[in-house]
Amino acid sequence: MTTLEEKTLREYLFREVEIVQDIITRMGTNSFLVKGWAITLIVASLLITGSSYHHYVALLPWFLFWVYDAYFLRMEKLYRKLSDWLADNRLKSEEFLLNMNKSNLESRFGKKTPCLQQVMFSKTLVAFYGLLLVMIVFSVFGDFL
Repeated sequence: MTTLEEKTLREYLFREVEIVQDIITRMGTNSFLVKGWAITLIVASLLITGSSYHHYVALLPWFLFWVYDAYFLRMEKLYRKLSDWLADNRLKSEEFLLNMNKSNLESRFGKKTPCLQQVMFSKTLVAFYGLLLVMIVFSVFGDFL
């Protein structure tokens, strides 16, 4: 490989890594925001007074935000795999140059990355959303105790 090609590939490497790091940061920020919205909407739905079944409304945002949070964390993991691949292979290859497509990531790194259900049941998400579920359950059965 000539020095011009190597220099060009090195520039592509730095630019691609910068783009991927921005995407990883955005996924982490999205996950953080989802957790904030989950707490806000669940607590708000538990504070609403009404019939004895109104607490069950909190289960909908609880589940939806749990899945949504797992999705963002899985995407972050896929982009981390891409970042690792770029660091190891970009100077050797022009393969997948500037390709950040999600379907491409799924086909390349999907088997090496936990699936959505595995991410959902990771220790951190189970602890966070499990605590919210305990809060919902105590709210529901608190009326009966």
